[in-house]
Amino acid sequence: MNTLKHEEVSIRTRDGQCPVHVFTPDGAGPWPVVIVYMDAFGIRPALLQIGERLAGGGYVALLPDLFYRYGAYGPLDPKQAFAGDFRAVVGPLTATTDNVKAAQDTEALLAWLDTRNGVTDKVGTVGFCMGGGMAITAAGTCPERVAAAVSFHGSRLATDDPKSPHLLAPKIRAELYVAVADNDRSCPPEMVERFRQALDDAGVRYRCEVYRGASHGWMKSDFPVYDEAAAERGWSEMLALFDRALK
Repeated sequence: MNTLKHEEVSIRTRDGQCPVHVFTPDGAGPWPVVIVYMDAFGIRPALLQIGERLAGGGYVALLPDLFYRYGAYGPLDPKQAFAGDFRAVVGPLTATTDNVKAAQDTEALLAWLDTRNGVTDKVGTVGFCMGGGMAITAAGTCPERVAAAVSFHGSRLATDDPKSPHLLAPKIRAELYVAVADNDRSCPPEMVERFRQALDDAGVRYRCEVYRGASHGWMKSDFPVYDEAAAERGWSEMLALFDRALK
C-alpha cells in the first residue's frame, strides 16, 4: 500500500468556505481524483478512513465537509444517534445542503483542482446515503469532468422532487455503479426501478445491484448495520470501476 499525505484545506464556494480533507498518494503522480460525498453524520473517523483507503489505492481523495453552511458540529457517533432520535440530531445539518448545493460545491472543488499539480482531469465521485444522490448529481452537472460515479445505499434517487438525481440521466456521460440494499426504506424497489428506467432511457452505462440481506448504511464501519463482507464487495466493485474509467 502507498504511503500518503493528509492535508486540510479551505475551498471557497458560492456560499462560503468549505473545509476539505485531501488525501494524496506518495509520489509525483499525476493521480486520478475521487470526490467523496458524506452521509448525514458528517465528517468523522469512519469517513476519513475512506479517504485514506482511496489514496492507498492510488487516488487523490477529496472529502468535503458539506455541512459547512451550518457551522461547527460533532463529531457525531451514528450508533449513539440511532439509539435515540437520530433525525433530531442530523436534521438541522442535512437541511443546510441538498443535491444542487452539493453540485455547486463540486464545481468549486473542480476549480480548485485545476490549480493543483499532480492530478488528472477526469474525476470519480462516490457517495453514501444522502451522498449517493449527490455523487450522481455531480456526474450530471459536470459531465465533462466526472467519468465514473458510485452510489452506495443512496437515498431518494428517483422522486418527484425537481432535484431528484434521476432527472439528470440524459446529461450523464459517466459510467455508474449503484449499489442498493434490499432493506432500505429510503430507496425501495419501486424507486430503484424508476431510477433504472431513467438510466436506460438515457442510454447511461451503469450497473445497479441489490445487496441481498444488507441494510441502509451497510458500507459504513461505524453504523450498527455495518456488513463487512458486503462492504468489501462494494469496495472491490468501486475500485474496479475507478481503475477502468480513471486510470
